[in-house]
Amino acid sequence: MSLLKLSNISAFYGASQALFDVHLSLEDGQVLAMMGRNGMGKSTTIKVICRLLKHRGGTTMFGGRDIKRLPAHKVARLGIGLVPEGRRCFTNLTVHENLIVAAQPGEWDFSAIATLFPRLEERKDQLSHSLSGGEQQMLAIGRALMTNPRLLILDEATEGLAPVVRNEIWDAIARLKTQTGMAILVIDKSIKELARVADTAVILEKGRSVWHGAFTELTPDITDRYLGV
Repeated sequence: MSLLKLSNISAFYGASQALFDVHLSLEDGQVLAMMGRNGMGKSTTIKVICRLLKHRGGTTMFGGRDIKRLPAHKVARLGIGLVPEGRRCFTNLTVHENLIVAAQPGEWDFSAIATLFPRLEERKDQLSHSLSGGEQQMLAIGRALMTNPRLLILDEATEGLAPVVRNEIWDAIARLKTQTGMAILVIDKSIKELARVADTAVILEKGRSVWHGAFTELTPDITDRYLGV
């Protein structure tokens, strides 16, 4: 049974339809890459999964449970950890306070986060607004991990970061894949970096699922058609 399964999802912003019959599935321990050009429905799909946007049609199953009518905070408690686009750290809290604000019991505690991202240990008493962009992204990932999720969702986690910091974050994602049983759903534009970690992929085009399969089955023709500029 899939950990996460979306079937025939349609969603709207007011009267404007944003998603049309979206499908995807993700197993425990897998990494799924959600791909597509800008504005094709990737972040909207994430909002539907996390119940930040209601959907009108289709089913959203997590852990064998229909979560369509659950509020966002209850879905988070079921084990979905979100690293949102734009980081959204609590600027008036310290690094340590950001990490513990929504922490749940489990293997991911402050010590584990500090091992994954040593910079956060060094800056634990700093206010988050004083961190660099890359450090804030590490903090956002650490905060999601501190909820001890079954599914970690990363929405453009390396967007706009310096290459050296991007590499650190991709290395961390690779370690999460190999060292934990956590499922990961990642949105990113870098096919090269996604190839390091992704088992499967789904491509969205104008709010529709237009391709899905093993990441190794992505061909240049497919990427040129759906991902090229």
